[in-house]
Amino acid sequence: MFNDANILITGGTGSFGRKTVKTILERYKPNKLIVFSRDELKQFEMAKTFPDSKFGCMRYFLGDVRDPERLKEAFHSVDIVIHAAALKQVPACEYNPFEAVMTNVLGAQNIIRAAILQKVKKVIALSTDKAANPVNLYGATKLCSDKLFVAGNAMSGGEITSFSVVRYGNVVGSRGSVIPYFLKQKQTGKLTVTDKRMTRFSLSLQEGVDFVLTNLERMQGGEIFVPRIPSYNIMDVAKAIAPDAEVDFIGIRPGEKLHELMIPEDEARHTLEFENHFVIQPNFPWWGSQKQLVKDGGKLCEDGFSYRSDTNTEWLSVEDLKKIVEDFVRLHPEYGPL
Repeated sequence: MFNDANILITGGTGSFGRKTVKTILERYKPNKLIVFSRDELKQFEMAKTFPDSKFGCMRYFLGDVRDPERLKEAFHSVDIVIHAAALKQVPACEYNPFEAVMTNVLGAQNIIRAAILQKVKKVIALSTDKAANPVNLYGATKLCSDKLFVAGNAMSGGEITSFSVVRYGNVVGSRGSVIPYFLKQKQTGKLTVTDKRMTRFSLSLQEGVDFVLTNLERMQGGEIFVPRIPSYNIMDVAKAIAPDAEVDFIGIRPGEKLHELMIPEDEARHTLEFENHFVIQPNFPWWGSQKQLVKDGGKLCEDGFSYRSDTNTEWLSVEDLKKIVEDFVRLHPEYGPL
């Protein structure tokens, strides 16, 4: 479905956007691949990585998801929209709540309206584990965004445009994540850990991109897709990076959870479980896809089920984490030898 298609990625100069562009260019032949973002410098640098002389399908649009008119212009003749633009830093969203709402909530509304108006075929939005039972403003704005995109299918009124959501947790090795943080601290011989009980889901950037592209093909409209992925304990990451370092426990930060949650018990009641993923079904009276999904191998989650990083059945060992860290250092030699 990506060959000969016009594809637009909001927040296309971010880590996810750049990896998605690289993946699509390696695997498919789109007619146009449009990067939509606010940062002209990042677009300039990205254009040097993917030059017109080699990638004639590339386009770069300056714009903000807060601007509905610019989105209408950008979505003209677009077939697929991948919505990755967001304000994501928890402390920054807490300190600038109006800005978070304008980008993450009103921006989502603008995308839905522009996509319906311009008859975009498919829109898939990136969400976060923090949207499940949110305890901070970032999570609350993304929960609201998820609800808007699911409801967007009712707004389109059975027309050509369909909307779905992908929800996953922190990406291993991404900016601000624990691996680069610990690698920097390793030089001092001392690591700061919030809580030794803390657990997280593990997902690589490439796995996140692949999951989004896969669900663009399988989506029918209204689903929230959640990957089945392993968990890790924060102390195992510390052992994998600096086993001899001193550990200073500093306590959980404001707005932070002890464990990641991707499917709360209340959502699990209408969630289908597959071998490699979950599908949270929409609460639409006209939703008729369950029979087909069950036929495709899905089964309803058991009563009382929730998908949490601390009760997960699959875990990464210290050796597994060492391999992940080694791969990260290989790609980012500025962090020095492991």
